[in-house]
Amino acid sequence: MLFLNFFLVANTSNTDMLNIVFICFMVVVAGVLLKLLKQPYIIAYMITGILIGKQGLKVITDEELIKVLGEFGLVLLLFFIGMEINVSNILKQWKTAVFGTIFQILGSVFFVGLIGVYLDWNISRIIILGFIISLSSSAVVIKMLQDNKESETPIGQNIISILLMQDIFIVAMLIISNYLGGQVPTTKEITLQITGGVFMIGLMIWVLKKKEFTIPIIKNLKKDHELQVFIALIFCFGFSTMTSFFGLSAALGAFLAGMLVSAAKYTDWIHHSLHAFRVVLVAIFFLSIGMLIDLSFFLNHWKIVSLLLISVYLANHLINSIVLFYFGRNWKNSIYGGALLGQVGELAFVLATTAITTNVISDFEYQLTVITIALTLFISPLWILITKTLINRKNKSN
Repeated sequence: MLFLNFFLVANTSNTDMLNIVFICFMVVVAGVLLKLLKQPYIIAYMITGILIGKQGLKVITDEELIKVLGEFGLVLLLFFIGMEINVSNILKQWKTAVFGTIFQILGSVFFVGLIGVYLDWNISRIIILGFIISLSSSAVVIKMLQDNKESETPIGQNIISILLMQDIFIVAMLIISNYLGGQVPTTKEITLQITGGVFMIGLMIWVLKKKEFTIPIIKNLKKDHELQVFIALIFCFGFSTMTSFFGLSAALGAFLAGMLVSAAKYTDWIHHSLHAFRVVLVAIFFLSIGMLIDLSFFLNHWKIVSLLLISVYLANHLINSIVLFYFGRNWKNSIYGGALLGQVGELAFVLATTAITTNVISDFEYQLTVITIALTLFISPLWILITKTLINRKNKSN
């Protein structure tokens, strides 16, 4: 009996390991093929997610587990971004970030309102769906900017500042969404969010003024490479937990932690220590996005999904291009920036979940929203590449 139990456990373990090998193999094959087509690896991750999910080969059916791991990947990605981005340069773009994000949100709500009047939607549905399409993807856009070595360019700085401001505005959007759905936040929740926001702003100002400082425990462990990994993880996920406690974005907390570590002395090793974690967990995040793409739902409702995709991309591209042109007065960069911000971001899933739990949207509309968000993320790299190619071709012809 003991032998039989051992065999069953070993067999299950072997199956899990075989699944991991199979997933890695699919990522490598898809990655090589897409590299030949000059496409980023994130598309390979999402294609693999479609194939291994419940709509494909059913290699992984526990979507909750992959979602949790994917959230870890997003947090780690923002931690690295905080270490690599020159925050003082981004803060110089504060007008673009604040007013650009506000105009973007208002423009998205107005666009959804035009559709809502035709379809007889109530004001709550119009506002929440407008919020959803106004959010772009930090994970997709910043990774592409870094891969293309554009994160330090003027347009890259503007785009990143807008993305970070969206992460801050998501708090206000969630509060408004809860109000519209009939769930009024308590005084304690509002107080925590305000306190957390003030603390984050205060810490950011302190770091920018201090410019460089020493964290004693890091100095003492600068040659201990094993403990360095765990100290780095404590900073990354510790700050994420703290901001989550205050009702703010966990990814925003990770960004703040990255900025703090970057300003401290003796921290050059952290980037190297966590690089492997970043690659794996970010890949899992995009795998989870691929698993959200319900192919059967798309095939059954491809007309309305396709119409939504085209409408969302054209609206987001147009709104963001106008906003960026207003602040930058450069149509080439503005149109390219509009393409970068054209997709609907990962934080929109949070708003969609709020909308369905508060009965602002129906189950069908929720499924429609989720697959539209996922497909905009999937299409985004191609949309950006086409836009960039057309702009370059136009410049050459001139």
